[in-house]
Amino acid sequence: MPATSQPPSSSPLTSPLAIDDPQTRVLPAWGSRHVVVVAGGSPPDPRVMTRLADVAPGTGPPTVIAADRGFDHALELGLQPDMLIGDLDSIKPESIEQAMADGVRIERHPPDKEATDLELALDRATALAPTVTVLIGTGPDDRLDHLAAQFGLLASPAFASTAIDAWIGRAHLQVVHGPGDRTIRGRPYELVTLLPVGGPAVGVTTTGLRFSLHGETLDPFSTRGVSNEIAATLPDRAADATVALERGTLLIIRPNALEGHP
Repeated sequence: MPATSQPPSSSPLTSPLAIDDPQTRVLPAWGSRHVVVVAGGSPPDPRVMTRLADVAPGTGPPTVIAADRGFDHALELGLQPDMLIGDLDSIKPESIEQAMADGVRIERHPPDKEATDLELALDRATALAPTVTVLIGTGPDDRLDHLAAQFGLLASPAFASTAIDAWIGRAHLQVVHGPGDRTIRGRPYELVTLLPVGGPAVGVTTTGLRFSLHGETLDPFSTRGVSNEIAATLPDRAADATVALERGTLLIIRPNALEGHP
């Protein structure tokens, strides 16, 4: 929907701090830490907290950007948001008050905007750090159109310079743009699906997967990349696999990535 020129409400409760308010928390410069984006909708699976340290080890706590109701989800996970962004139509009013009291940097957009709250958050996150993790919950009441749009958003060429990982329910998703590669840290026999997005994925080469690819092409609208699995080389230990790509975009999806984690 086209954006309007109407300003947000100016009531003390619903009018958050401006993006350039000097009292707000200063976000880090590019590359200093990785960024975690917490989406709205259903709460993310709390087990993801055991995996965040694997994303950018040794870099300290991440910068946290909450998309609307994601502010509440972040606090429930024990994450302190540094930024709250969106039209703020789903977050509880008392949470907005809390964000203001905590000095959280807030960027409010009109409801009739041309991007989802998650896209706004990703725009900010990918400008701050080369590694971004997105936490998205899934539940019976979540909208299918939102979920489908999120898959396309995560694979957007606009974010090609950023290593994006997403935890969607119990699944883990990685994005690889060609030329590039990603390492998969999973379990032997764990399912791995490779899905091309936006066109053919050309020059796909894998290691550590049961069904290997050697410079091959995966075509869109094909199921050839579905239900591969990590090779059973070390049954009692975590196993690494890799996916390299010459041209195009691939989603690497492990649908049961959180299984076996507390």
